[in-house]
Amino acid sequence: MHETVRETVHAADAPAAVGPYAHAVVAGDLLLLSGQTPIDPATGRLVDGDVGTQTARVLANLAAVLAAAGLTRGDVAKCNVYLTDMADFAAMNEAYGKAFEEPFPARTTVAVAGLPLGARVEIEAVAVRRAG
Repeated sequence: MHETVRETVHAADAPAAVGPYAHAVVAGDLLLLSGQTPIDPATGRLVDGDVGTQTARVLANLAAVLAAAGLTRGDVAKCNVYLTDMADFAAMNEAYGKAFEEPFPARTTVAVAGLPLGARVEIEAVAVRRAG
């Protein structure tokens, strides 16, 4: 039997996982971040507010996971955004645009039937460790 060894990242400043998964996994020079929802790490509850407020919380949670791995949002190469309603795209996009600087990461945004705990947005990311 093959034994798998994974280097995982746990971020104390991000919400606890709501299932059997790591905040992130290191794969060579890549950091594969699990999707974050708008859970306030201090309360463990979904934040109140519109999708812009929820997106800002999601991106803060992702930043906490990146920081735990010694990276920043500037190291993010790709994001996948999941919305429960594409009518929320503009508000999500506005909050997202405030969190990243040019050159922006690649991104895919899709609508889904539902997200954990009734969240309106979830974002996962791939970051790259820079040489040197």
